Amino acid sequence: MTETVQRAPLELSPVRLPRGRGLSGRLVAGLLRNPSGLLGLSLVVVVVVVALAAPLLAPADPLQQRIVSRLRPPGYAIESMTYWLGTDQVGRDVLSRLLFGARISLALSFSVVVLGGTIGVGLGILAGLIGGALDALLMRLVDALVSVPFLIVAVTVIAVFGPGLQQLIILLTAFVWGQFARVVRGDVLAAREKEYIEAAIALGASQLRVALRHLLPNVLSPVIVLATFSVAQLIVAEGALSFLGLGVPPPTPTWGGMLSDGRGYLDRAWWLSVFPGLAITLTVVGVNFLGDSLRDIFDPRQRL
Repeated sequence: MTETVQRAPLELSPVRLPRGRGLSGRLVAGLLRNPSGLLGLSLVVVVVVVALAAPLLAPADPLQQRIVSRLRPPGYAIESMTYWLGTDQVGRDVLSRLLFGARISLALSFSVVVLGGTIGVGLGILAGLIGGALDALLMRLVDALVSVPFLIVAVTVIAVFGPGLQQLIILLTAFVWGQFARVVRGDVLAAREKEYIEAAIALGASQLRVALRHLLPNVLSPVIVLATFSVAQLIVAEGALSFLGLGVPPPTPTWGGMLSDGRGYLDRAWWLSVFPGLAITLTVVGVNFLGDSLRDIFDPRQRL
């Protein structure tokens, strides 16, 4: 007699597969583990929010002059109006000018990074993917831009076309795109030899599809890091040009222009230069902290 052996059904425990982290997941996780990165992000967010809300936060018109209240120290009050950071040489509220000056610095730096980054990333991918004469021509152009002293070109351009925000954006963009192009070209040259790129080309993928679907995602990490550091450099560059009288013309408030206005009153009105200098310092430090954190997050050697 044959006995039928009944076996209990096999119970399969759920298998947990490792979850991949995308760009945003790595960014959030890395910032949460990095105190300096969180500090830098907090400073940047505060400056951006203050700049966007400047019309609501400013206690007075940044262009309104009141000669009877000129060079008043911080905390000076008159007729229900308190000048928390004092007044300048023509009686304008320093706090209001500081808030509106943040808009100029951030608008300039972000605009230049977006324009220069877009141009540089596109040309870098094109040069690395196609190579040949186009690659040699673009890299020689980048080398020429790096070798030219920026200040001499800035003085020449401003002298010919006059000072202004649009002129500054175009001038700085012409010097920034080369940094992005050089970094992206190097990454594209390394990624072009990968098997998946060769497989995509063998399957008949066009160069445009290879650039957008395969190469562009691989260069986003270094581009983000470079863009962050470029913002800090551009804020300093705008401040330096405005300090020299080559930036946005007065009476538009800029941090560099406020520094320039206050240098003749350091002995009796220290607040005219201290507060805009402190604003530039804190913003640049915050951006650099954030950039260092992003570099640690996206650097493959930090994840080994």
